[in-house]
Amino acid sequence: MEKKEKPLEKMTAKELREIASQIPEITGVHAMKKEELLAAVRKFRGIEEEVKKEEKVEKKAEVSVPDLKKRIREFKALKEEAVKKEDARIAKIYKRRINRLKKMTRKMA
Repeated sequence: MEKKEKPLEKMTAKELREIASQIPEITGVHAMKKEELLAAVRKFRGIEEEVKKEEKVEKKAEVSVPDLKKRIREFKALKEEAVKKEDARIAKIYKRRINRLKKMTRKMA
């Protein structure tokens, strides 16, 4: 029975160093960080990098601080309506959304 190798992203730096040290084209393995090792092993194996992380960063960059603050104001109005209707569950949901949006504005500033 063949032993399957776990995905490169889930390997530790030590495991990646072992793999990279067996590849003669890669030099300076012990000085490399995990990201560098991943890139080198992927390049040698011909594996294309996943674009998921880059897509997430682009999505966050598309939203501006004024847009986020506008959404916060909208959610505050909706939260006030929910409080008046005595719907605690919905009010709590809006409170969490407002909190997340505020955190995003702080990170972007």
